[in-house]
Amino acid sequence: MNSTAFQKIYTKLNQITKATCSVKAAGVGNEEMAIVSGRYAQVVKIIGDSVTLQIFSGTEGIGTDAEVVFLGKPPVLKVSDQLAGRFFNAYGEPIDGGPEVEGEEVEIGGPSVNPVQRKQPSELIATGIAGIDLNNTLVTGQKIPFFADPDQPFNQVMATVALRAEADKIILGGMGLSNDDYLYYKNTFENAGVIDRIISFVNTTENPPVERLLVPNMALTAAEYFALEKKEKVLVLLTDMTLYCDALSIVSNRMDQIPSKDSMPGSLYSDLAKLYEKAAQFPDGGSITIIAVTTLSGGDITHAIPDNTGYITEGQLYLRRDTDISRVIVDPFRSLSRLKQLVIGKKTREDHPQVMNTAIRLYADAANAKTKLENGFDLSDYDERVLKFAREYSQAILAIDVNIDTVNMLDTCWELFKKHFNKHEIGIKEEFMTQYWK
Repeated sequence: MNSTAFQKIYTKLNQITKATCSVKAAGVGNEEMAIVSGRYAQVVKIIGDSVTLQIFSGTEGIGTDAEVVFLGKPPVLKVSDQLAGRFFNAYGEPIDGGPEVEGEEVEIGGPSVNPVQRKQPSELIATGIAGIDLNNTLVTGQKIPFFADPDQPFNQVMATVALRAEADKIILGGMGLSNDDYLYYKNTFENAGVIDRIISFVNTTENPPVERLLVPNMALTAAEYFALEKKEKVLVLLTDMTLYCDALSIVSNRMDQIPSKDSMPGSLYSDLAKLYEKAAQFPDGGSITIIAVTTLSGGDITHAIPDNTGYITEGQLYLRRDTDISRVIVDPFRSLSRLKQLVIGKKTREDHPQVMNTAIRLYADAANAKTKLENGFDLSDYDERVLKFAREYSQAILAIDVNIDTVNMLDTCWELFKKHFNKHEIGIKEEFMTQYWK
């Protein structure tokens, strides 16, 4: 072994698998970064003096005499205001042709903030998407996933949320993005003129899959800087968490760990919770809100990834293609924001809860009418009207490309109520009827 002032160099590997290698070494820390034959690696297991390293780009072509240099620290991100408006790779290195960021080095993946330092979420975070803001309102400090089939335009939805959301900083963690998706985000942000409040960490399909494991922690470390140090309202968008979990399973399977359900590692729940629990509302104004995409294979909601995600997060947003209007909507029946009651009617107009509930009740009546129709039963006059209402409600409110503020959403619902129903069919409190049924 040779040694320099800061780096320990080893040249004898004793076990090489597809993703990992082992070396006998002393004084090495868990999660410490290393360079193995010019490739980035990270310590994933230490037993005695046997250290197992996960090599991000795989071990192909690495011999037993490869040089291993330990860097003496886990992955770090330099944090400062210079992060704003920039695109980085999974290691926090610029990929937009701009200069290196100067700032304080912070270890990524540290513990989440002490619960005592958190405050009950109470601020509305508006996205401009009515299917979210009206029916599944989000609150700063919330963590919530989009469940979507792989062929749905979830990256377009995330970009839309980034452009419209009322937040000081938007941080995108892109895992396994196609080159087209990466360019789509880049062009959308640049063309909209909002690039200065967006920070992106991107792993594309051309990068090694295992690098995805660094991306959410890079994004959340940047988020903590802006939320805690700068007291800003930060929205973190993570896409796609299913590809993140696939990378976890690649590593655990290659380390010969016994897989759990759906060939996922047994630690899946805690791996996900470690990320999602970074969402918080802080007492002095800063907040971290997390919206993540979890793609479903074949719409399977019982798969280990969505199943574990549902236990950790505060609800879910469900994208579905509505065949009646041929557009993608936020499904009101399968979506849920568990924190919405903290803000609806308090931070939004006072008729919000009643309008929301009435619209969903009528939409459910339309679903029943549709079943009657499909089974060959006659429709009543009321059935005919709720079907028309549901179609217009989907077009004007639920479709993800509708961009209006909460006041307009509520006014639109009142217009639809008046168009298709009489007062007693609506069943909203008299004080609101007097004020809004004009």
